[in-house]
Amino acid sequence: MAPPMSADAFLDALRSEGVTVVEVGDWREHNRNHKGPWGPVHGVMIHHTATRGTAYTVRICRDGRPGLPGPLCHGVIAKDGTVHLVGHGRANHAGAGDDDVLRAVIAEKALPLDDEANTDGNRHFYGFECENLGDGEDPWPEAQLEAVEKVAAAVCRHHGWTERSVIGHREWQPGKVDPRGFTMAWLRGRVRDRLK
Repeated sequence: MAPPMSADAFLDALRSEGVTVVEVGDWREHNRNHKGPWGPVHGVMIHHTATRGTAYTVRICRDGRPGLPGPLCHGVIAKDGTVHLVGHGRANHAGAGDDDVLRAVIAEKALPLDDEANTDGNRHFYGFECENLGDGEDPWPEAQLEAVEKVAAAVCRHHGWTERSVIGHREWQPGKVDPRGFTMAWLRGRVRDRLK
């Protein structure tokens, strides 16, 4: 069981891992904590945005969209690898997912099939949205993939987690496909190597 990092610790962890960070507005206080608790945290969830253009993507992830108020993540990973921090606290990114998956993440075991949506993921995961159309055609530049690896490793390193605490939205919530364009096994391999 891990309490979430403070905003300062979060920023320090990312920068210590070599992440280029942009602080967006009042990100330290921008959250959905009035809707429920944030924590204990158990992992890092990776998403794609299905959007194009960094400025537009950051704005949507910070402010939300009709029917889903922001922040929609904690950080937006742009194509150039820059991470834009848009929130700290509970964020609308994970939604309801599978309690069996959460138990596997906590135990750092292989993930079961996500076939239920019965558990609040916004409470338990750090969330990073990656600027990508998610159509399987939009490229993932190496700078962006390296940033995804670094942010996941930074959070895991701070909490003493292994790469098994890094999951994709598609592994958590039935019907989700993100992130599309690389496998989570591949990403976890990169995180594992970075944490050595």
